[in-house]
Amino acid sequence: MNLRYLLIFTIALLAGIIGQVAQCAAAKQPNVILIATDDLNDWIEPLGYSAAKTPNLDRLGRMGMTFANAHTAGIYCAPSRSAIFTGRYASTTGCYSSEVYYYDHPEIRPLQQAFKDGGYRTFGTGKLFHHPAGYIDLRGWDDFHVRNADQKKTGWPMDSWEYDAPLPNPYPHSPFNQANEKWAGKPFMEVGPLPNDREEEMADTMRANWACSVLKQKHDRPFFLAMGMYAPHFPNYAPQKYFDLYPIESIQRPVWKEDDLDDVPAIMRNKHVARKKAIHDKLLELGIVESTLQGYLACISYADAMIGRLLDALEASEYRNNTIVVFWSDHGYTHGQKGHWGKHTLWECTSHVPFIWSGPGIAAGKTTNATASLVDIYPTLVDRCGLSSDSGLEGMSLSQIFKNPQKVSDRSVLLPYDVPDSFAMISRKWRYIHYKDGSEELYDLTKDKNEWHNLASNSKYDPVKKRLKALAPKNFAPSATPKSKLDMIIKGESFSWELKK
Repeated sequence: MNLRYLLIFTIALLAGIIGQVAQCAAAKQPNVILIATDDLNDWIEPLGYSAAKTPNLDRLGRMGMTFANAHTAGIYCAPSRSAIFTGRYASTTGCYSSEVYYYDHPEIRPLQQAFKDGGYRTFGTGKLFHHPAGYIDLRGWDDFHVRNADQKKTGWPMDSWEYDAPLPNPYPHSPFNQANEKWAGKPFMEVGPLPNDREEEMADTMRANWACSVLKQKHDRPFFLAMGMYAPHFPNYAPQKYFDLYPIESIQRPVWKEDDLDDVPAIMRNKHVARKKAIHDKLLELGIVESTLQGYLACISYADAMIGRLLDALEASEYRNNTIVVFWSDHGYTHGQKGHWGKHTLWECTSHVPFIWSGPGIAAGKTTNATASLVDIYPTLVDRCGLSSDSGLEGMSLSQIFKNPQKVSDRSVLLPYDVPDSFAMISRKWRYIHYKDGSEELYDLTKDKNEWHNLASNSKYDPVKKRLKALAPKNFAPSATPKSKLDMIIKGESFSWELKK
């Protein structure tokens, strides 16, 4: 063999070896299943609570690691999901409220695009982004499933009660809305059971079944599968069997402190108390606090059952040993604490969220009290899956915590409010809240989990406030373009946003 042919042979051999190495490396990339719920607070079994029956979340906790001190990155659906899928806080993007993040920041690569760029096949369904029409970021998905083809022609809305979804009889079902003269089909505070035989017609059931079908497929590349459930967000519709898990006489109200708002800054009292207190008082007047809680708990157990279907499908698949599962809720939910029903606050009931990881390289059956934020999802998956990183990602990779969950030093995480310059800094011990008018709250979470005693006016804690305030961004981005100034332009099965003329 002459030198020329020997050289050609050697190059070809090396190319083959390099190709095999690359294929082996790609084969080792883990698959990822992202499971999102909406408005789920911390009443679940993996976090040590018994209010809700969540055997499948408990099962997922045994499979992996539960973060007992995890917090949202936005105070309700839209800003939280914007932070998760961009890997950036609202203080950077300006998406504090209902802004459409990719209108002002088309240069930001969303999480699903990072997976696609990394060689993954990408599958999505359900409420991953904010649910109204026009919020879903369609970039980067190989297949995004909707339960009704008409949704694609109306901006891809992701609610759970329209498009032929089953409704309770009578409708509205809750006495709260039956007594509401302004009722216009809005889902807030709406509760009602559905016939058990209609479970397969429900939006979240259809999404779970589709996600299971993805796991039954043969994949020659790693996959990213994201399933967003609407439950337990209002309307709290679930099959009767889930309501039956919670007899009315067994339901206990959260602990309420009647004068809980006395030491809260006026900016919060003025913004929330009047409307939310009216809701609280109406529930008490109608005697439906327990039935309202029953609907919420029923929807938690319904969502848990759908998660169980997906875990069963994973366990039965060839991908069970090489798949990371990430479970989160976009924020918590308040049930009468501080006279408040809902989210939209910087307090514990809004910020504290379920957050569970399982899969290769993640310790099984462990719980960590390391402080985490949902903005950590993006950089952690970049790290675990060998994706190319974006220089603007905020948060941190949780990989070191996966290795040594009890040997991680604490940190403080940011939670922006719905306007610039208002925020919370949260650690294991402290919650420091700063409002744009300069007013403050400070709670020692080790001694005051209910946040009943605002310490901000006590000069003894001035050094604590100063230290925590210094951790916040020095400059907050101005609010991005509000949705009210945009028009959604629908073209076939796609859409875009334009400034109103």
